[in-house]
Amino acid sequence: MDVNGTVAVISGGASGLGEATVRRLLDGGARGIAVLDLNATRGQALAAEAPDRILFCPADVSDEAAVDAAVAAALARFGSLQLAIHAAAIGGAAKLVSSKGPLPMALFDRVLKINLYGALHMMRAAVIAMQRNVPNADGERGVLINVSSGAAFEGQVGQVAYSASKAALVGMTLPLCRELAPFGIRVVTIAPGAFDTPIYDGAPPALKDSIVREALFPKRMGKPDEFAMLAEEIVRNPMHNGRTYRLDAGMILRPSG
Repeated sequence: MDVNGTVAVISGGASGLGEATVRRLLDGGARGIAVLDLNATRGQALAAEAPDRILFCPADVSDEAAVDAAVAAALARFGSLQLAIHAAAIGGAAKLVSSKGPLPMALFDRVLKINLYGALHMMRAAVIAMQRNVPNADGERGVLINVSSGAAFEGQVGQVAYSASKAALVGMTLPLCRELAPFGIRVVTIAPGAFDTPIYDGAPPALKDSIVREALFPKRMGKPDEFAMLAEEIVRNPMHNGRTYRLDAGMILRPSG
């Protein structure tokens, strides 16, 4: 799919991996991008950089109605939708049982509501819009990209909820690819490792150092634009479909950090 002229919705698009992807798609000629995020300050600032092409939609992706409304707003503003990327996520670190007692189910539910249900909310709304698109020469109508994590495969102690949510995204990829193939809609998942995003802003240097030591090469954290490069490649190359791609410099995390 040609990025030029594309309309996208990106959750978690006001910072980190989502923001980097917004910027790269704009550079590639995207006609419009709806940014779903709860950070109004960052979202409004980003939209102000390209007000004719960015629509900021304050939305909690765990809220089905809020996501539906944001996608509807994107359609009203830009007229169509070809790409949906779910990058919004939270960590929710907690052990199954700790000195504080068992894992709070409210926390577990919140992580799944944002990381997993949020993806489903995005895809349900986006696919309905994509099915109405005029297909290109390949019969393609749209692309769905979900952001998983290396924790889907090597979750550390305390990542019960996070790993469950991210592994579920991996597990949904092929069934959705098979279901949506007749409509010309591709489904791909990216499982990044440690990227230098705001989630690490408050982390002590020792934590970053311990993460970097697990990378094979390059020996550093990933740059958000390196994630965005892969997202753009997936959009452009129609042979990407039904797969999960790890993007982590060969990193395999130890059982605990």
